[in-house]
Amino acid sequence: MGLRRLVLDVLKPLREPSIVEVALELSKVPGVEGVNITVNEVDVETLSLTIVVEGTDIDFEGVKRVLESVGAAIHSIDQVVAGKKMVEMPSSCRGE
Repeated sequence: MGLRRLVLDVLKPLREPSIVEVALELSKVPGVEGVNITVNEVDVETLSLTIVVEGTDIDFEGVKRVLESVGAAIHSIDQVVAGKKMVEMPSSCRGE
């Protein structure tokens, strides 16, 4: 079944393309069914983003290629879900 969700901490230059354009490009990657981009911080030259990609059998290399093509860099991979079923982190692990 492959990758179903990726949560990425990404740094993107402030210049174009917009996060709307980045989301649309990511949505074209094979296996991607949905994209959520949240701006966490705006610096003088960069945006700190959390990017959530969901789908079935997500092409991780394709996701990386899109981000690299817009000058963005994956700072960290904060969550990965793979397999037949979406597995959520138990609330006891999230500190709730």
